[in-house]
Amino acid sequence: MIVNRVAAIYDIHANLPALEAVLEEIAQLGVQRIVVGGDVFPGPMPLETFARLRELRTPTDFIYGNCEVAVLAAGAGQDPGHMPEQSKEAMRWTAKQLSSDAEQVLRAWPKTLSLTVNDLGEVLFCHGTPRDENEIFARLTPESAVMRAFAGVKANVVIC
Repeated sequence: MIVNRVAAIYDIHANLPALEAVLEEIAQLGVQRIVVGGDVFPGPMPLETFARLRELRTPTDFIYGNCEVAVLAAGAGQDPGHMPEQSKEAMRWTAKQLSSDAEQVLRAWPKTLSLTVNDLGEVLFCHGTPRDENEIFARLTPESAVMRAFAGVKANVVIC
C-alpha cells in the first residue's frame, strides 16, 4: 500500500494534553496514516495516553523506543538500563500501571517499520537508529559512525 501523507509522532512520554494538540493538527492535515515512533511512556498520564492512541481512527502503526524497552524490563523485575535513579523510578512506576494486556501489546511492537510513501519511496521508521533504539547521533557525530549505524539500510528516507 502506498500512502500520500504520514504523520510521525515520537516521544509522547504520556503527555496527553500535548498529544491531543498534535492529534488536532494531524486531523486538519488529511493524514492517511500515523506512525508512533516510540517513547509513548513514561510520563504523567500513561494509561490515558495509551488508551487515546489505541482508539485512533486513522490507521496507526507503533514501533518501540528505548523507554518501552525500559518499562518492560522494569515490569519484569529487571534493571531498566543505564539512566539516573529518578528515571528508573519512573520506569518502575509506569510498569506498575500497565495491565498484562498492555504489556503484551508493547511486546508485539516492532523495532522498525517500512512504509511506501508517495514521492518518497520506501521510508524506514525507527527510534534511535535502525540497529539500536538507544543509539543517538547528532550533527557533530562523525560521518563514519553514522554510516555504521545505517549500514545495510535500503530505504530512501529514514525517520528516527
